[in-house]
Amino acid sequence: METQILIIGAGLSGLNLATQLSERGHDILLVEARDRPGGRVLTELREGGYFDLGPAWFWPGQPRIAALIDQLGLTWFEQFSDGALRFEDALGHVETGRGFASMQGSYRVHGGMAALTDALAAKLSATRLKLSTPIIALNRNIDGITAISDNGLTIQAQKVVLALPPRLASQIAFSPAPPLTALDAMNGIATWMAGHAKAIATYDTPFWRDAGLSGDAISRRGPMVEMHDASPADGGPFALFGFIGVPPQARQDEQRLRQALVEQLIRLFGPEAAAPTSLRIMDWAFDPYTATPLDHQPVFTHPQYGLPRALDRMWEARLIFSGTEVAAQFGGYLEGALEAAENAFEQIETEKV
Repeated sequence: METQILIIGAGLSGLNLATQLSERGHDILLVEARDRPGGRVLTELREGGYFDLGPAWFWPGQPRIAALIDQLGLTWFEQFSDGALRFEDALGHVETGRGFASMQGSYRVHGGMAALTDALAAKLSATRLKLSTPIIALNRNIDGITAISDNGLTIQAQKVVLALPPRLASQIAFSPAPPLTALDAMNGIATWMAGHAKAIATYDTPFWRDAGLSGDAISRRGPMVEMHDASPADGGPFALFGFIGVPPQARQDEQRLRQALVEQLIRLFGPEAAAPTSLRIMDWAFDPYTATPLDHQPVFTHPQYGLPRALDRMWEARLIFSGTEVAAQFGGYLEGALEAAENAFEQIETEKV
């Protein structure tokens, strides 16, 4: 296969870049290792409700994602935050009203965040988007770059955009090999949310709201360390979700983890929490298309993201990085994915192939 521009990774950044370039008349091909578009954006339909197992929010002051939602004809709603917060200390003692709803004022998308990535994917023809196509090698040659997939498919491109976490990019076999400074830079950039695990419990009624609670909780005991209301904007099913704070190596016994999650829900929200209609756990640390072993180390603060100098204009500017981790202003956020796509688009338009 041949294309002008090969984009590797059909997450929000890759999808947005692909649609922009396609609309400007560029010959592009977008390939994705997973069997679905979206990357770390993952929304599941459960009992008529849409629930985000990956990123769930955007915020005021993030203009790109707000504009894209409007452009795609989608709508958003404010995160539910009415009521009191629960706080659990290391011994499991629970207090009410200590602290505040940390996600108050944030926004969610009707239909989940996958409504965004699905709408972008729908803009691309079947010939421009290939799923289940992991790229394992990139070879620089006189005609540009040859990409090789794990099933032997070869794609000749003049430019390649790596719209995926730099640590995943470092696992591709490059020929010629990048300088050690470039490989170190790739591996030194923590993949946002790669070490996270998320649990969503659904219920027929929002009993916590009836009790004057927001669904927000902070716990020093765990296994969930932070919780929020994940219910749809209107009607049920209603849901609580939390970020699991147990290290990846200690949460591989799913049956034991499920039991601990329900026990914590009961402690925080009472006996009505004992029988969720469903309990879904998504552990991103063990998703091979999200995390590497380096990502199993906990990240305690938001990393300083941006494109390192060692990764800029590689292979005579034929190799371009585009993913939320290389966005300088909003790195790690969905807005950062769009920021990185915008930067890649401007570079490609400036240096037309």
